[in-house]
Amino acid sequence: MGTVRIGNGCGFWGDSPEGPYQLVSRGNLDYLTLDYLAEVALSILTKQMRKNPEAGFAYDFVEALDRIGPLWRDQPGLRIVTNAGGVNPVGCAKACAEVLRRHGLTGRKIALVTGDDLMPDLDRWMANGYEFRHMETGEALGEHRSKLVSANAYIGVRPIVEALAAGADLVLAGRVTDPALALGPAIHAHGWHDDQWNRLAGGTVAGHLIECGTQVCGGISTGWLDIPDPAGIGFPIVEVSDDGFAVVTKPEGTGGRVTEYTVKEQLLYEIGDPVNFLTPDVTVDFTSLRVQEVGENRVLVSGAKGRQPGDEYKVSAAMVAGYMASGELTVFGERAVEKATRAGESVLERLRRVGVTFESTRVECLRTGASVPGTEEVDHGVTEVGLRVTVRDHDREKVRRFSRELASLITAGPPGTTGYAAGRPRVRDTLAYWPTLVARDWITTKIEMIEV
Repeated sequence: MGTVRIGNGCGFWGDSPEGPYQLVSRGNLDYLTLDYLAEVALSILTKQMRKNPEAGFAYDFVEALDRIGPLWRDQPGLRIVTNAGGVNPVGCAKACAEVLRRHGLTGRKIALVTGDDLMPDLDRWMANGYEFRHMETGEALGEHRSKLVSANAYIGVRPIVEALAAGADLVLAGRVTDPALALGPAIHAHGWHDDQWNRLAGGTVAGHLIECGTQVCGGISTGWLDIPDPAGIGFPIVEVSDDGFAVVTKPEGTGGRVTEYTVKEQLLYEIGDPVNFLTPDVTVDFTSLRVQEVGENRVLVSGAKGRQPGDEYKVSAAMVAGYMASGELTVFGERAVEKATRAGESVLERLRRVGVTFESTRVECLRTGASVPGTEEVDHGVTEVGLRVTVRDHDREKVRRFSRELASLITAGPPGTTGYAAGRPRVRDTLAYWPTLVARDWITTKIEMIEV
Protein backbone atom coordinates (compact mmCIF):
# COMPACT_ATOMS: atom_id res chain seq x y z
CA MET A 1 0.00 0.00 0.00
CA GLY A 2 1.49 3.35 -1.03
CA THR A 3 -0.32 5.40 1.59
CA VAL A 4 -2.93 4.57 4.19
CA ARG A 5 -5.74 7.10 4.65
CA ILE A 6 -6.83 7.55 8.26
CA GLY A 7 -9.47 9.99 9.48
CA ASN A 8 -10.31 10.89 13.07
CA GLY A 9 -13.96 11.70 13.66
CA CYS A 10 -13.84 12.51 17.36
CA GLY A 11 -11.34 14.52 19.42
CA PHE A 12 -12.90 14.03 22.86
CA TRP A 13 -15.99 12.62 24.54
CA GLY A 14 -18.55 15.33 23.82
CA ASP A 15 -17.29 16.24 20.34
CA SER A 16 -19.78 16.87 17.53
CA PRO A 17 -21.66 13.73 16.43
CA GLU A 18 -21.24 14.92 12.84
CA GLY A 19 -17.57 13.89 12.74
CA PRO A 20 -17.90 10.13 12.15
CA TYR A 21 -20.67 10.60 9.59
CA GLN A 22 -18.76 13.32 7.73
CA LEU A 23 -15.66 11.17 7.37
CA VAL A 24 -17.41 7.93 6.46
CA SER A 25 -19.67 9.63 3.93
CA ARG A 26 -17.06 11.95 2.38
CA GLY A 27 -13.58 10.92 3.53
CA ASN A 28 -12.81 7.88 1.33
CA LEU A 29 -11.01 6.29 4.28
CA ASP A 30 -9.12 3.09 4.93
CA TYR A 31 -9.49 3.61 8.68
CA LEU A 32 -11.76 5.67 10.90
CA THR A 33 -10.42 6.47 14.37
CA LEU A 34 -12.39 7.98 17.23
CA ASP A 35 -10.70 9.36 20.35
CA TYR A 36 -13.04 9.74 23.32
CA LEU A 37 -10.75 9.64 26.34
CA ALA A 38 -9.01 12.22 28.47
CA GLU A 39 -8.25 12.23 32.18
CA VAL A 40 -11.51 14.01 32.95
CA ALA A 41 -13.43 11.60 30.70
CA LEU A 42 -12.05 8.59 32.56
CA SER A 43 -13.10 10.16 35.85
CA ILE A 44 -16.63 10.80 34.60
CA LEU A 45 -16.94 7.29 33.19
CA THR A 46 -15.71 5.88 36.49
CA LYS A 47 -18.41 7.83 38.33
CA GLN A 48 -21.03 6.48 35.92
CA MET A 49 -19.89 2.89 36.36
CA ARG A 50 -19.98 3.24 40.17
CA LYS A 51 -23.67 4.08 39.87
CA ASN A 52 -24.43 1.61 37.07
CA PRO A 53 -22.14 -1.40 36.38
CA GLU A 54 -23.45 -1.52 32.81
CA ALA A 55 -22.15 2.02 32.08
CA GLY A 56 -18.58 3.32 32.00
CA PHE A 57 -18.02 3.62 28.26
CA ALA A 58 -18.56 6.36 25.68
CA TYR A 59 -22.13 5.72 24.59
CA ASP A 60 -21.67 8.44 21.98
CA PHE A 61 -19.74 5.86 19.97
CA VAL A 62 -22.64 3.41 20.03
CA GLU A 63 -24.89 6.16 18.66
CA ALA A 64 -22.28 7.08 16.03
CA LEU A 65 -22.00 3.44 14.98
CA ASP A 66 -25.76 3.25 14.62
CA ARG A 67 -25.76 6.28 12.32
CA ILE A 68 -22.87 5.17 10.11
CA GLY A 69 -23.97 1.54 10.05
CA PRO A 70 -25.73 1.74 6.64
CA LEU A 71 -22.70 3.54 5.16
CA TRP A 72 -20.28 0.99 6.60
CA ARG A 73 -22.27 -1.82 5.03
CA ASP A 74 -21.35 -0.36 1.63
CA GLN A 75 -17.68 0.08 2.60
CA PRO A 76 -16.58 -3.39 3.72
CA GLY A 77 -12.91 -2.41 3.55
CA LEU A 78 -13.27 0.36 6.13
CA ARG A 79 -12.00 -0.50 9.61
CA ILE A 80 -12.61 1.39 12.85
CA VAL A 81 -10.25 1.87 15.80
CA THR A 82 -11.43 3.59 18.99
CA ASN A 83 -10.84 3.92 22.73
CA ALA A 84 -14.58 4.28 23.38
CA GLY A 85 -14.45 1.30 25.76
CA GLY A 86 -13.44 3.67 28.56
CA VAL A 87 -13.43 1.78 31.85
CA ASN A 88 -15.93 -0.81 30.62
CA PRO A 89 -14.88 -2.04 27.14
CA VAL A 90 -16.81 -5.28 27.63
CA GLY A 91 -20.08 -3.39 28.05
CA CYS A 92 -19.26 -1.23 25.04
CA ALA A 93 -18.57 -4.30 22.90
CA LYS A 94 -21.94 -5.80 23.78
CA ALA A 95 -23.75 -2.60 22.83
CA CYS A 96 -21.81 -2.31 19.55
CA ALA A 97 -22.54 -5.91 18.61
CA GLU A 98 -26.27 -5.25 18.98
CA VAL A 99 -26.02 -2.23 16.67
CA LEU A 100 -24.10 -4.15 14.01
CA ARG A 101 -26.62 -7.00 14.05
CA ARG A 102 -29.47 -4.53 13.69
CA HIS A 103 -27.85 -3.12 10.54
CA GLY A 104 -27.19 -6.54 9.08
CA LEU A 105 -23.43 -6.23 9.55
CA THR A 106 -23.07 -9.84 10.57
CA GLY A 107 -19.71 -11.42 10.00
CA ARG A 108 -17.85 -8.30 11.16
CA LYS A 109 -15.28 -8.92 13.87
CA ILE A 110 -14.89 -6.83 17.02
CA ALA A 111 -11.52 -7.01 18.77
CA LEU A 112 -11.84 -6.23 22.45
CA VAL A 113 -8.54 -4.90 23.88
CA THR A 114 -8.13 -5.07 27.66
CA GLY A 115 -5.26 -4.96 30.13
CA ASP A 116 -5.08 -1.25 30.92
CA ASP A 117 -7.10 -1.65 34.16
CA LEU A 118 -4.63 -1.93 37.05
CA MET A 119 -7.13 -2.23 39.90
CA PRO A 120 -7.11 -6.07 40.11
CA ASP A 121 -3.33 -6.13 40.71
CA LEU A 122 -2.80 -2.88 42.58
CA ASP A 123 -2.80 -4.25 46.13
CA ARG A 124 -0.39 -7.07 45.24
CA TRP A 125 2.04 -4.61 43.65
CA MET A 126 1.83 -2.26 46.64
CA ALA A 127 2.41 -5.16 49.03
CA ASN A 128 5.62 -5.86 47.11
CA GLY A 129 6.81 -2.31 47.74
CA TYR A 130 5.71 -0.35 44.66
CA GLU A 131 4.60 3.10 45.83
CA PHE A 132 2.76 4.61 42.82
CA ARG A 133 4.08 8.09 43.55
CA HIS A 134 2.20 11.14 42.27
CA MET A 135 4.06 12.47 39.22
CA GLU A 136 3.84 16.10 40.35
CA THR A 137 4.03 16.01 44.15
CA GLY A 138 6.08 12.83 44.67
CA GLU A 139 3.66 11.64 47.35
CA ALA A 140 3.22 7.87 47.64
CA LEU A 141 -0.27 6.47 47.10
CA GLY A 142 -0.14 4.83 50.55
CA GLU A 143 -3.05 5.95 52.72
CA HIS A 144 -4.96 7.19 49.70
CA ARG A 145 -5.36 3.64 48.35
CA SER A 146 -8.76 3.15 50.00
CA LYS A 147 -10.14 6.14 48.10
CA LEU A 148 -8.94 4.96 44.70
CA VAL A 149 -11.74 3.94 42.31
CA SER A 150 -9.86 3.50 39.03
CA ALA A 151 -6.33 3.20 37.68
CA ASN A 152 -5.69 2.78 33.96
CA ALA A 153 -2.35 2.51 32.20
CA TYR A 154 -1.78 4.24 28.87
CA ILE A 155 -0.97 1.10 26.93
CA GLY A 156 0.77 1.16 23.56
CA VAL A 157 -0.01 0.23 20.00
CA ARG A 158 0.91 -3.46 19.94
CA PRO A 159 -2.55 -4.93 20.79
CA ILE A 160 -4.14 -2.73 18.11
CA VAL A 161 -1.70 -4.07 15.50
CA GLU A 162 -2.30 -7.65 16.59
CA ALA A 163 -6.07 -7.15 16.48
CA LEU A 164 -5.91 -5.77 12.94
CA ALA A 165 -3.65 -8.65 11.88
CA ALA A 166 -6.27 -11.04 13.26
CA GLY A 167 -8.87 -9.53 10.94
CA ALA A 168 -10.70 -7.16 13.27
CA ASP A 169 -13.12 -4.76 11.57
CA LEU A 170 -13.63 -2.82 14.79
CA VAL A 171 -10.88 -2.50 17.39
CA LEU A 172 -12.40 -1.45 20.69
CA ALA A 173 -10.03 -0.47 23.49
CA GLY A 174 -9.92 1.37 26.78
CA ARG A 175 -7.02 3.63 27.76
CA VAL A 176 -4.58 3.27 24.88
CA THR A 177 -2.53 6.35 24.02
CA ASP A 178 -4.20 8.85 21.70
CA PRO A 179 -1.64 8.62 18.84
CA ALA A 180 -1.81 4.81 18.94
CA LEU A 181 -5.25 4.90 17.33
CA ALA A 182 -3.66 6.04 14.04
CA LEU A 183 -0.22 4.51 14.57
CA GLY A 184 -1.73 1.02 14.76
CA PRO A 185 -3.31 1.16 11.30
CA ALA A 186 -0.11 2.67 9.85
CA ILE A 187 2.04 -0.14 11.29
CA HIS A 188 -0.39 -2.78 10.06
CA ALA A 189 -0.69 -1.28 6.58
CA HIS A 190 3.06 -0.86 6.03
CA GLY A 191 4.42 -3.75 8.05
CA TRP A 192 6.73 -1.62 10.16
CA HIS A 193 8.89 -3.37 12.76
CA ASP A 194 9.06 -2.43 16.43
CA ASP A 195 12.56 -0.99 16.08
CA GLN A 196 11.97 1.19 13.02
CA TRP A 197 12.01 4.21 15.26
CA ASN A 198 11.79 6.96 12.63
CA ARG A 199 8.80 5.35 10.93
CA LEU A 200 7.09 4.81 14.28
CA ALA A 201 7.85 8.42 15.15
CA GLY A 202 6.25 9.58 11.90
CA GLY A 203 3.14 7.50 12.55
CA THR A 204 2.96 8.83 16.10
CA VAL A 205 3.19 12.42 14.86
CA ALA A 206 0.41 11.69 12.36
CA GLY A 207 -1.74 10.32 15.18
CA HIS A 208 -0.96 13.32 17.37
CA LEU A 209 -1.96 15.71 14.58
CA ILE A 210 -5.46 14.25 14.20
CA GLU A 211 -6.16 13.08 17.75
CA CYS A 212 -7.89 16.35 18.70
CA GLY A 213 -10.30 16.26 15.80
CA THR A 214 -10.99 19.58 14.11
CA GLN A 215 -8.20 21.45 15.91
CA VAL A 216 -5.72 20.79 13.09
CA CYS A 217 -8.35 22.07 10.64
CA GLY A 218 -8.52 25.47 12.32
CA GLY A 219 -10.48 24.73 15.48
CA ILE A 220 -9.30 26.85 18.45
CA SER A 221 -6.64 28.28 16.16
CA THR A 222 -5.41 31.79 16.91
CA GLY A 223 -6.63 32.52 13.39
CA TRP A 224 -10.08 31.08 14.06
CA LEU A 225 -11.94 34.27 13.14
CA ASP A 226 -10.58 33.97 9.62
CA ILE A 227 -11.34 30.32 8.89
CA PRO A 228 -14.15 29.70 6.40
CA ASP A 229 -17.43 28.07 7.44
CA PRO A 230 -16.67 27.14 11.07
CA ALA A 231 -20.13 25.57 11.35
CA GLY A 232 -19.14 23.02 8.71
CA ILE A 233 -15.54 22.57 9.85
CA GLY A 234 -13.84 19.49 8.48
CA PHE A 235 -12.53 16.57 10.52
CA PRO A 236 -8.90 15.64 9.82
CA ILE A 237 -7.38 12.97 7.61
CA VAL A 238 -3.76 11.84 7.40
CA GLU A 239 -2.30 10.03 4.42
CA VAL A 240 0.62 8.09 5.91
CA SER A 241 3.27 6.67 3.58
CA ASP A 242 5.69 3.82 4.18
CA ASP A 243 8.54 6.18 5.13
CA GLY A 244 6.47 7.66 7.96
CA PHE A 245 5.76 10.92 6.14
CA ALA A 246 2.17 12.14 6.35
CA VAL A 247 -0.04 14.57 4.47
CA VAL A 248 -2.68 16.23 6.64
CA THR A 249 -5.93 17.09 4.89
CA LYS A 250 -9.73 17.04 5.30
CA PRO A 251 -12.77 16.06 3.20
CA GLU A 252 -13.43 18.27 0.18
CA GLY A 253 -16.17 20.85 0.61
CA THR A 254 -15.89 21.06 4.39
CA GLY A 255 -15.19 24.19 6.39
CA GLY A 256 -12.08 25.28 8.23
CA ARG A 257 -8.66 24.99 6.64
CA VAL A 258 -5.50 22.92 6.88
CA THR A 259 -2.39 25.07 6.56
CA GLU A 260 1.19 25.09 7.73
CA TYR A 261 0.04 27.36 10.55
CA THR A 262 -2.82 25.15 11.82
CA VAL A 263 -0.60 22.06 11.62
CA LYS A 264 2.20 23.72 13.61
CA GLU A 265 -0.28 24.87 16.24
CA GLN A 266 -1.50 21.31 16.71
CA LEU A 267 2.04 19.92 16.71
CA LEU A 268 2.76 22.02 19.80
CA TYR A 269 -0.44 21.05 21.59
CA GLU A 270 0.13 19.05 24.80
CA ILE A 271 3.59 17.77 23.93
CA GLY A 272 5.69 18.91 26.89
CA ASP A 273 9.38 18.58 25.97
CA PRO A 274 9.51 18.73 22.12
CA VAL A 275 12.74 16.73 22.08
CA ASN A 276 11.23 13.97 24.22
CA PHE A 277 7.60 13.34 23.30
CA LEU A 278 7.04 10.22 25.40
CA THR A 279 4.82 7.35 24.32
CA PRO A 280 4.87 3.62 25.13
CA ASP A 281 5.92 2.89 21.53
CA VAL A 282 8.58 5.45 20.67
CA THR A 283 10.17 8.63 22.01
CA VAL A 284 9.78 11.34 19.36
CA ASP A 285 11.96 14.38 18.66
CA PHE A 286 9.63 17.05 17.25
CA THR A 287 12.49 19.46 16.52
CA SER A 288 13.46 17.45 13.43
CA LEU A 289 10.06 17.85 11.76
CA ARG A 290 9.52 19.68 8.47
CA VAL A 291 6.10 21.15 7.67
CA GLN A 292 5.28 22.16 4.10
CA GLU A 293 2.08 23.10 2.27
CA VAL A 294 1.87 20.93 -0.86
CA GLY A 295 -1.59 21.94 -2.05
CA GLU A 296 -4.83 23.50 -0.91
CA ASN A 297 -5.68 22.00 2.47
CA ARG A 298 -2.77 19.59 2.12
CA VAL A 299 0.26 19.84 4.42
CA LEU A 300 3.19 17.42 4.35
CA VAL A 301 4.85 16.59 7.69
CA SER A 302 8.16 14.73 7.39
CA GLY A 303 11.50 14.13 9.05
CA ALA A 304 10.35 12.63 12.34
CA LYS A 305 13.12 11.17 14.47
CA GLY A 306 12.43 8.48 17.02
CA ARG A 307 14.25 6.33 19.52
CA GLN A 308 13.47 3.58 21.98
CA PRO A 309 10.74 4.35 24.54
CA GLY A 310 11.14 4.21 28.31
CA ASP A 311 10.34 1.26 30.54
CA GLU A 312 7.26 2.74 32.27
CA TYR A 313 3.68 3.49 31.34
CA LYS A 314 1.81 6.56 32.50
CA VAL A 315 -1.22 5.76 34.67
CA SER A 316 -4.42 7.78 34.99
CA ALA A 317 -5.96 7.10 38.40
CA ALA A 318 -9.00 8.63 40.07
CA MET A 319 -9.97 8.70 43.72
CA VAL A 320 -12.96 9.87 45.73
CA ALA A 321 -12.49 13.51 46.72
CA GLY A 322 -15.80 14.30 48.42
CA TYR A 323 -18.60 16.50 47.12
CA MET A 324 -18.88 19.85 45.44
CA ALA A 325 -21.44 22.37 44.32
CA SER A 326 -21.05 25.41 42.11
CA GLY A 327 -23.64 28.09 41.52
CA GLU A 328 -23.78 31.18 39.32
CA LEU A 329 -25.70 34.43 39.40
CA THR A 330 -25.43 37.53 37.24
CA VAL A 331 -24.77 40.90 38.87
CA PHE A 332 -25.49 44.00 36.80
CA GLY A 333 -24.93 47.71 37.42
CA GLU A 334 -22.31 50.13 38.70
CA ARG A 335 -19.42 48.64 40.72
CA ALA A 336 -20.56 45.19 39.60
CA VAL A 337 -17.23 43.51 40.46
CA GLU A 338 -17.23 44.86 44.01
CA LYS A 339 -20.86 43.94 44.54
CA ALA A 340 -20.47 40.42 43.18
CA THR A 341 -17.30 39.74 45.19
CA ARG A 342 -18.88 40.95 48.41
CA ALA A 343 -22.04 38.95 47.71
CA GLY A 344 -20.15 35.69 47.22
CA GLU A 345 -18.02 36.21 50.32
CA SER A 346 -21.10 37.11 52.36
CA VAL A 347 -22.68 33.72 51.60
CA LEU A 348 -19.57 31.89 52.82
CA GLU A 349 -19.38 34.12 55.91
CA ARG A 350 -23.04 33.47 56.73
CA LEU A 351 -22.34 29.73 56.64
CA ARG A 352 -19.19 30.13 58.73
CA ARG A 353 -21.18 31.89 61.46
CA VAL A 354 -23.43 28.83 61.83
CA GLY A 355 -20.46 26.46 61.91
CA VAL A 356 -20.36 25.40 58.26
CA THR A 357 -16.87 25.65 56.74
CA PHE A 358 -15.39 23.84 53.74
CA GLU A 359 -12.17 22.19 52.70
CA SER A 360 -11.97 24.54 49.73
CA THR A 361 -13.96 27.48 48.38
CA ARG A 362 -13.74 29.86 45.46
CA VAL A 363 -15.48 33.12 44.59
CA GLU A 364 -15.04 34.20 40.96
CA CYS A 365 -16.21 37.15 38.92
CA LEU A 366 -16.50 35.90 35.39
CA ARG A 367 -15.82 38.30 32.51
CA THR A 368 -12.99 39.90 34.51
CA GLY A 369 -10.23 37.41 33.68
CA ALA A 370 -11.15 35.07 36.54
CA SER A 371 -10.78 31.99 34.35
CA VAL A 372 -7.11 32.84 33.71
CA PRO A 373 -6.06 34.66 36.89
CA GLY A 374 -3.01 36.86 36.67
CA THR A 375 -3.00 37.26 32.91
CA GLU A 376 -4.80 40.59 32.90
CA GLU A 377 -5.89 43.25 35.33
CA VAL A 378 -9.44 43.12 36.56
CA ASP A 379 -11.57 45.79 34.93
CA HIS A 380 -13.55 47.18 37.85
CA GLY A 381 -15.48 49.40 35.47
CA VAL A 382 -17.49 46.58 33.89
CA THR A 383 -21.20 46.76 34.53
CA GLU A 384 -22.04 43.07 34.28
CA VAL A 385 -20.28 40.03 35.77
CA GLY A 386 -21.08 36.40 36.39
CA LEU A 387 -20.68 35.55 40.07
CA ARG A 388 -19.64 31.93 40.55
CA VAL A 389 -19.25 30.44 44.01
CA THR A 390 -17.89 26.91 44.43
CA VAL A 391 -17.35 24.77 47.53
CA ARG A 392 -15.91 21.30 48.08
CA ASP A 393 -15.91 19.06 51.15
CA HIS A 394 -16.05 15.40 52.12
CA ASP A 395 -19.19 16.12 54.15
CA ARG A 396 -22.10 16.01 51.71
CA GLU A 397 -24.50 17.70 54.11
CA LYS A 398 -22.26 20.78 54.38
CA VAL A 399 -22.17 21.11 50.59
CA ARG A 400 -25.93 20.67 50.46
CA ARG A 401 -26.28 23.45 53.03
CA PHE A 402 -24.33 25.78 50.73
CA SER A 403 -26.58 24.92 47.79
CA ARG A 404 -29.58 26.08 49.86
CA GLU A 405 -27.90 29.34 50.89
CA LEU A 406 -26.69 30.81 47.59
CA ALA A 407 -30.17 31.69 46.35
CA SER A 408 -30.63 34.01 49.36
CA LEU A 409 -28.69 36.61 47.35
CA ILE A 410 -31.80 37.11 45.23
CA THR A 411 -33.25 39.24 48.03
CA ALA A 412 -30.29 39.66 50.41
CA GLY A 413 -27.68 40.52 47.80
CA PRO A 414 -26.91 43.64 45.79
CA PRO A 415 -29.35 45.27 43.38
CA GLY A 416 -29.07 44.00 39.84
CA THR A 417 -28.79 40.32 40.87
CA THR A 418 -30.47 38.00 38.38
CA GLY A 419 -30.02 34.69 36.55
CA TYR A 420 -31.53 32.45 39.21
CA ALA A 421 -34.08 30.56 37.10
CA ALA A 422 -31.96 27.40 37.00
CA GLY A 423 -32.59 26.80 40.71
CA ARG A 424 -30.23 25.67 43.44
CA PRO A 425 -26.73 24.40 42.64
CA ARG A 426 -26.58 20.61 42.30
CA VAL A 427 -24.52 18.66 44.82
CA ARG A 428 -22.34 16.10 43.06
CA ASP A 429 -19.59 13.75 44.08
CA THR A 430 -16.17 14.55 42.76
CA LEU A 431 -13.01 12.66 41.93
CA ALA A 432 -9.37 13.70 42.20
CA TYR A 433 -6.74 12.88 39.59
CA TRP A 434 -3.65 10.89 40.59
CA PRO A 435 -1.11 10.67 37.74
CA THR A 436 1.56 8.04 38.32
CA LEU A 437 3.75 5.45 36.55
CA VAL A 438 3.90 1.67 36.34
CA ALA A 439 6.57 -0.67 35.01
CA ARG A 440 5.66 -1.64 31.44
CA ASP A 441 6.66 -5.28 31.88
CA TRP A 442 3.98 -5.64 34.56
CA ILE A 443 1.23 -4.94 32.03
CA THR A 444 -0.31 -7.79 30.08
CA THR A 445 -2.80 -6.89 27.37
CA LYS A 446 -5.43 -9.26 26.09
CA ILE A 447 -7.34 -9.38 22.81
CA GLU A 448 -10.73 -11.07 22.59
CA MET A 449 -12.27 -11.52 19.15
CA ILE A 450 -16.06 -11.28 18.92
CA GLU A 451 -17.74 -12.23 15.65
CA VAL A 452 -21.07 -10.50 15.20
